[in-house]
Amino acid sequence: MKTVFENIEIEVAKGDIANQPDVEAVVNAANAELAIGGGVAGALHRAAGPGLYEECKPLAPISPGEAVITGAHNLPNEYVIHCLGPVYGRDKPEDKLLENCYRNALKRSEEKQVKSVAFPAISTGAFGYPIKEATKISFNTILAEIPKLKHLQKLKFVLFSEADLEIYKAMLAEV
Repeated sequence: MKTVFENIEIEVAKGDIANQPDVEAVVNAANAELAIGGGVAGALHRAAGPGLYEECKPLAPISPGEAVITGAHNLPNEYVIHCLGPVYGRDKPEDKLLENCYRNALKRSEEKQVKSVAFPAISTGAFGYPIKEATKISFNTILAEIPKLKHLQKLKFVLFSEADLEIYKAMLAEV
C-alpha cells in the first residue's frame, strides 16, 4: 500500500528488511553494541556478512534514540542506518527516545543524500514497545520531518508480521 505526502512516496509492505533491493538504505533496529542480535539486527548482520560488524565496532556503543550510518556490505543497498530504540518500560521517556530514533535516522540519510529508505517497526519486537503506540510515533515523527528533507523521495515501512502490516496500513490510510 502506498501514498504520496509532500512529494515523498510512503509505502507499507510485509517482507524481510534484509532483502529490500528497491531502497538505497535500510534501517537496523540495533542493539547498543551494533552487534548481531535477534530480529532485525540478526537478519541484517547475517545477510550483510561479517564486514558490517567490523565497520560497526568503532561506532559503538550508542544510546537509545541515537543513529549511525555504515555501508551495507553484502546487502542489496548502499547503507545501513543503525538506530537504538528504547526498551519499553525501562528507557525513559520512551516516546521521545523512539521519536529521536526516526528523526536521527532521517538526519543520517540526509547527510548521505539518500533518496530511499526502509524502516522496520523499531522497538516493537524484543524491546516490547506496543505496536499501535510505536506506529503512531513513527508516522507522526516522519510526517513532521518530511518538510525538512531535501533528498528523500521514497520511505518504506517493512513489517515482519501480517498483524503489524495491518496496523501500519490503517495509519497510512489516515495520512
